[in-house]
Amino acid sequence: MIKGVIFDFDGLIVDTETTWYEAFKEVFYESHQINIDLLGYSQCIGTGNDVLYNYFRELAGETVNCEMLEKHAAIRYETMMKAPILREGVKDYLDEAKQNNLKIALASSSSKSWVHKYLTQLNIMEYFEVINTQDDVSNIKPDPELYLKTLIDLGLSREETIVFEDSLNGLSAAKQAGIRCVIVPNNVTKHLKFENFDERIKSMGEISLSELLKRVEQR
Repeated sequence: MIKGVIFDFDGLIVDTETTWYEAFKEVFYESHQINIDLLGYSQCIGTGNDVLYNYFRELAGETVNCEMLEKHAAIRYETMMKAPILREGVKDYLDEAKQNNLKIALASSSSKSWVHKYLTQLNIMEYFEVINTQDDVSNIKPDPELYLKTLIDLGLSREETIVFEDSLNGLSAAKQAGIRCVIVPNNVTKHLKFENFDERIKSMGEISLSELLKRVEQR
């Protein structure tokens, strides 16, 4: 029986990923006259900047200034993301999980300050019993450490838990941790070839949490 739910953050709760893609796409073209391929970029989602930087070097050569690109992209990002909104159905899932006495956690490869900023802005911090970020582990996704630590902090087994993810790296981390995973892709990741997931939905507005968990447990 599922007793706990673990959510990723970027791209799942708030679609920061699409905004970052648009910001990077603009500054990369302006500085190098090269279009960032959506499929190539989306492979870098859900893990650390080193993967993204390697992708940029593949596109523009070893001399590309990745830190400067990110700095300029961040300015564009902040302009585009002045008023963050929850993805469809997220608040409903949080409310339903709380009403059903499920333990709720968040496991993100982003920094704690980044995650806390948005959770506070969106007024949903109180839902999460456990919040683990890159600041709490040695290895981020696709390594399973974030999810393994979150299981321990929740006091639940992998069989009692389910993960919600939007990226290949997140899915890989969840499955390596032995946890069932539901994929909820965003506009940047919906084209990826996801495999070995337990369920896939377009958004959390598509089906209630109770119905989804029932479907997963019946598999």
